[in-house]
Amino acid sequence: MGQQPSLMIDRAFFEPAALEHDLGRRLHTQLTKLLPEVRVLPPRGRVPVCCPPGDIAGAYRAAKRTLVVAVRRNLTFQRCRPSADWQLPLVTSCPGLCAYCYLQTTLGPHPYIRVYVNVDEILAKAAEYAATAATAASAASGDGRATVFEAAATGDPIAVEPLTGALTRAVEFFGRDGRTLLRVVTKFGSVEPLLAAEHRGRTRVRFSINTPSVVRRWEAGTATIAARLAAAAAVARAGYPIGLMIAPVLAYPGWREEYAELAESVAATVAAGDVARGADGKGLTFEVVTHRFTARARDLILSRHAGAGLPMSEEGRRYRIGQFGYGKWVYDTGQMNEVKEFMADLICRHFPGAALEYVV
Repeated sequence: MGQQPSLMIDRAFFEPAALEHDLGRRLHTQLTKLLPEVRVLPPRGRVPVCCPPGDIAGAYRAAKRTLVVAVRRNLTFQRCRPSADWQLPLVTSCPGLCAYCYLQTTLGPHPYIRVYVNVDEILAKAAEYAATAATAASAASGDGRATVFEAAATGDPIAVEPLTGALTRAVEFFGRDGRTLLRVVTKFGSVEPLLAAEHRGRTRVRFSINTPSVVRRWEAGTATIAARLAAAAAVARAGYPIGLMIAPVLAYPGWREEYAELAESVAATVAAGDVARGADGKGLTFEVVTHRFTARARDLILSRHAGAGLPMSEEGRRYRIGQFGYGKWVYDTGQMNEVKEFMADLICRHFPGAALEYVV
């Protein structure tokens, strides 16, 4: 159900402190047998760059095939709207080379795949956040609303799950904690470790999907749509509530026809009636995100993905200040309304009973 992470990674580096944790020691033993280059960094040492200075695209691609095993020291969680209340920082970056990725501007010039071995500390901090949020919610409304965490805000933990097992531990932790819900979204199919986990319906696994044109041109290094849908079906059979994220919707020539064909092919594999309801009360869910970009992201994309042809003209766009205070170019009001109406109708027709959480 997807390419194994060991085949996506060329080299691995370990922070010395990571070897003080069981997961760090296990990964070091395992990866030493699998990879040609495994090194422990000196204290405060930097990961060596393997490309000549000035090779921006080469450095980016090399970083996406480099694993860094680290200790997560900053345990202050970031907000995560509209997906969840808080980010759950299990991993940073992923092996994918998606040209449009919003993390282009946040992970720096060397977006190494960074996994964190102090998983118990991260989960304990999540419990602290949940206790505070639940107390505030109960005081305000008396309903004890669950606190929702997103595990894929800054990376794709499923891409490396067969190596780390960190997401499986989180799933079982959230399964036991009645105050919390967990969400994760992926473009990979490595879900086997999750299938036997005791999730109790408290983790929603979502799969990012798009048209064959978008996947072929702008989602290099990810699983095929067929592999993602097969993984979605397997997760649904394991009783998880699942979701599908159509992102980003790009209004290129012929987009309506291709997204309609995508909906038909998805409906042949995943039916709303086959998806269990989660602890959030929902069965199959959809999230739709239209394409947007910042001026800085456009510059980085042009340097890292030269020739990709991602449409980033300001024509037909409007400038909007986002939730984090910076501006981005989104579709103008007419195009945005057309996409919203079309996608909402498409989902309603092909997936009766599914919940459309948002179109943005």
